Amino acid sequence: MDRVDIYTDGACSRNPGPGGWGCVLLYGSHRKEASGNAAETTNNRMELTAAIEALRLLKRSCSVDLYTDSAYLCGAFEKGWLKRWQQNGWKTANRGEVDNRDLWEQLLALCETHVVCFHKVKGHSDNAENNRCDKLARDAIKALQDECTESTDADGLKPE
Repeated sequence: MDRVDIYTDGACSRNPGPGGWGCVLLYGSHRKEASGNAAETTNNRMELTAAIEALRLLKRSCSVDLYTDSAYLCGAFEKGWLKRWQQNGWKTANRGEVDNRDLWEQLLALCETHVVCFHKVKGHSDNAENNRCDKLARDAIKALQDECTESTDADGLKPE
């Protein structure tokens, strides 16, 4: 089974607000970067989306070391939150609905295809790949904001 290192990050301009995600995939001497955005989202949704989109880029089943600065993403796997949520019918310990269930389910399905080990890294630190993912995510937000600015009429109103 091929082994791949993946770095991911998500960001939001406001929370909720415009968001972006970025990922870097490393396989031997190969490198792939990807990013995207959403007009109205949360930071946690962008963190999950980055992991999902990175895993979707893999063409076959792989052994993956996924590095993220998201305690939310790592904790769900490492601390067993996902298993408890599923056992409780996607309810939290307080019996509330689990946020981002749609994305968690997508991520779980991808983790059935790949063998994924999640690693927490310190964000905005000395990890060059995590910093690159942060830049990709923030550039994706800026691209979205630039699109909105370009689509504004001269009178300052957005077209409907």
